[in-house]
Amino acid sequence: MPLLFQHTLPDCSLAVWKTDESVDELLNLLLPHQERYRQEITRFAATQRRREWLATRILLRLLLNNSSSEAEITHLPNGKPYLKESTVPISISHTMGYAALLIGHSGDETGIDIEQTGERVHRIAPRYMREDEPIHSYLGTDTWSLLLHWSAKETLFKCLNTPEVDFKQHLRIFPFIPAPEGSFPAEEYRTPAHRRLLIHYQLHPDFVLTWTTYHL
Repeated sequence: MPLLFQHTLPDCSLAVWKTDESVDELLNLLLPHQERYRQEITRFAATQRRREWLATRILLRLLLNNSSSEAEITHLPNGKPYLKESTVPISISHTMGYAALLIGHSGDETGIDIEQTGERVHRIAPRYMREDEPIHSYLGTDTWSLLLHWSAKETLFKCLNTPEVDFKQHLRIFPFIPAPEGSFPAEEYRTPAHRRLLIHYQLHPDFVLTWTTYHL
């Protein structure tokens, strides 16, 4: 089982799965309901999308300690995931070859984002980087800092659950020095509350991961 890591924290639980298995191998990890899942994934044409979807359901079982193997992930009209017949907040993210899931413990909004490493982030940085967000080099490159800013704003966006969020105008990451793991403050300007929250992160050779829980 390629469970990359799993953390249980005071306010949330999260885990990342590396999707090395075939679709059939993932389905075998979802016994005794694999046939139901086999039918559900037929709506996805891409094999990788099927693997990510199944890996998310496996992570759900793990984080719920198998106490609710029938727990069903569904989505609001805006695409936000939630657990059917449950008030437990969740957040989902995936990137090439990995799936991530976060479950909140207190009922507050949650957000998680996983982003594949790569140089493309330099091309899109002007769309989301603010002038008051300094970039600090890590391992001789600005790529990690740019990826963390982008991922953190994706996490913020998921927590806000508010339409028409401009990542450059409405979301700010406060200065930090990148490290293998850590946290940094952030603030949103989309709502009158201008809420502040703390973004946690981990760096991996293949991706960056950010997450937070959010008091509305």
